[in-house]
Amino acid sequence: QVQLVESGGGLVQAGGSLRLSCAASGRTFYPMGWFRQAPGKEREFVAAIVWSGGSTNYADSVKGRFTISRDNAKNSVYLQMNSLKPEDTAVYYCAVGLTFSSWSAPADFGSWGQGTQVTVSS
Repeated sequence: QVQLVESGGGLVQAGGSLRLSCAASGRTFYPMGWFRQAPGKEREFVAAIVWSGGSTNYADSVKGRFTISRDNAKNSVYLQMNSLKPEDTAVYYCAVGLTFSSWSAPADFGSWGQGTQVTVSS
């Protein structure tokens, strides 16, 4: 099973940017995704990308502000977050799709990383 390690979280002011990274212990040909969980809330989908990088999917709340990308040579996936808002505050997790059709439902993803905290101050 692939193991994932996220990094890049931190404290940023509203309107700022952060770039999250997720390093996988091995190669995966399945989609990879980013999810987030705020205190007292369920884990929610943020973005996903297929192995080729040719197709991406975003939650409506982050469209136009976040960009997901992957570097298969480095077994890594990234999340560039711009124009951050206080409501983006959460622990961000990356995960690997369980099938080629995994696209947004948390139940369709596995090998969850430990998460990285993102805090956006107003």
